[in-house]
Amino acid sequence: MAVRQARCYMELERRGLRFVRFADDCVIYVKSKRAGDRVMKSVSRFISRKLKLKVNETKSNVTQPGYSQYLGFGFTISKKAPKIRIHSKSLKRFRGRVREITMRSRGRSIGQVVQELNEYIEGWWGYFSLCETRSNLRVLNAWVVRRLRAYLWEQWKLPRTKVRELINRGIPKYWAAKVGTTRKGPWRLSANSTVAKAIPVSYFTHTLGLVLPG
Repeated sequence: MAVRQARCYMELERRGLRFVRFADDCVIYVKSKRAGDRVMKSVSRFISRKLKLKVNETKSNVTQPGYSQYLGFGFTISKKAPKIRIHSKSLKRFRGRVREITMRSRGRSIGQVVQELNEYIEGWWGYFSLCETRSNLRVLNAWVVRRLRAYLWEQWKLPRTKVRELINRGIPKYWAAKVGTTRKGPWRLSANSTVAKAIPVSYFTHTLGLVLPG
């Protein structure tokens, strides 16, 4: 298998094609869709007939770089100065894993949750840190903090505990009682200004040592 893969990449070089490969995944870059269709058919024919390898048709397609995904990365839609970005599917998987770690029914302390999050985020960011567009990370980080805030609010459970915690964190008694006894759910309250003031981002990053990407 490895020998035939090497022959395939040697053939791409012989044809003067620009490509990127990792293991058995490969992306070829051409100037137009017409050229892409032609190269797709030609290379697929070479792989199946000459090398006797099967082409994964479900993963093979011709598309613009801005819409493609490779190893979790993509490109911005710009012909003059495209930049490396984290693909939306990778961001979706990130959110899915964070949801699992911050699931409010797990019964772990907030410190344990942050520690587990750090292990995941550090590995994730170590891989994706070469991305050149980071504006979406601000939204992602704010969402992570909201997940943790909702987790902590759920841990406080009883209204009297919530009121006491809010007061201890500098919230006036009137607002502590008003917010602490509300029937609104943890996720809605994670964006509440009073709760955000009592449990700021710095509580997670400085006090608990949360690591955020970017």
